[in-house]
Amino acid sequence: MTKLKTYDAAVIGAGVFGAWIALHLARRGQRVLLLDAYGAAHSRASSGGESRIIRMGYGADELYTRWAVRSLTQWKELFGSGSPPLFHETGVLWLASEKDAPLEVMTAVLTRCKVPFEVLNRDAIEQRYPQFNLEGPTGGVLETTSGVLMGRRAVARVAERALEHGVEYRTAMAVAPDASLQHGKRGLDAISTNGGEQIHAGQFVFACGAWLGKVFPQILGPRIFPTRQEVFFFGVPPGDTQFSPASLPTWLIAADETYGMPDLEARGFKVAIDGHGERADPDTQSRVVSAESVARVSVYVAKRFPALRNAPVVETRVCQYENTSNGDFLIDRHPELNNVWFAGGGSGHGFKHGPMVGEYVAQQLLDGGAAEPRFALANKGTEQKRAVY
Repeated sequence: MTKLKTYDAAVIGAGVFGAWIALHLARRGQRVLLLDAYGAAHSRASSGGESRIIRMGYGADELYTRWAVRSLTQWKELFGSGSPPLFHETGVLWLASEKDAPLEVMTAVLTRCKVPFEVLNRDAIEQRYPQFNLEGPTGGVLETTSGVLMGRRAVARVAERALEHGVEYRTAMAVAPDASLQHGKRGLDAISTNGGEQIHAGQFVFACGAWLGKVFPQILGPRIFPTRQEVFFFGVPPGDTQFSPASLPTWLIAADETYGMPDLEARGFKVAIDGHGERADPDTQSRVVSAESVARVSVYVAKRFPALRNAPVVETRVCQYENTSNGDFLIDRHPELNNVWFAGGGSGHGFKHGPMVGEYVAQQLLDGGAAEPRFALANKGTEQKRAVY
């Protein structure tokens, strides 16, 4: 008789959270299976884009600053000195009023966390970065050692390393577990795939991003808000290096709800709207940006970056945020199945934190101990009131 294979943990979702969870569990000697319906960092995933900001600033929110610092260390250790680089130290420039309270508080947190930064007044920014039209902002804070992670390629590297540590991977869609069929049991023995396979494990971690609300509609459907987010890449003038990473940092303008990156790897000058878009289905939403959005963002770019007036849009992308009610992560047990865990709620800022999410989940599964109350399911509301930026 063939012996039934049982894993210590099955991780459902091979985006940045799931891949790092699998890697951290495997490093601690666990037998891990990693599943994804479409493939690691696939084109529909929030982890599937070309580039993601890694910045330390979170206003007064020291929890996420400390996590970002520790995550960047792990990202760098993972990448080593490989080529092409998967982390670009572009610096990250926050633009706001010099007297903007959140920036003042943020610099205090950055100081406590030993994050290198410079406070720049308007004159200094205009002299150093004349590419900007600073109408509105009067100063800023430059995180000098922050920058950009090369999204999907970075996740692929995490998945590769997980496999090197013994993680098994397969492309398969997990069927939502039905707690009502457990006949009083407090845990799952197995989950099924859409191909009919039974996956047996001691623990199940659902790290499936914008799909969490679809997999657990009764519990998470009202608490996970997937929103459509459009991203644009503008072609820089030929022979012009003023928008290269050597000349321009990654930037964020909170008042505009926009952020962007220099012309990384000659793919174009990236601009994205951080405001939450319309609710979206990650399986079926259109991945084509609207003509209205192109026109609106082109007007914005022409205003903020006069040298890019009439610049062509050379590439676009549509992905999604997977928001919780306030932007805090969701990392908690299923309320009825004690060996089923949720790990999600990236809320548009989660990619950078993949290493620490993986470390935290592994500690919760293997060591127990105090959980972070902000990540609890009980704290996730059904109305969006964004508080984490």
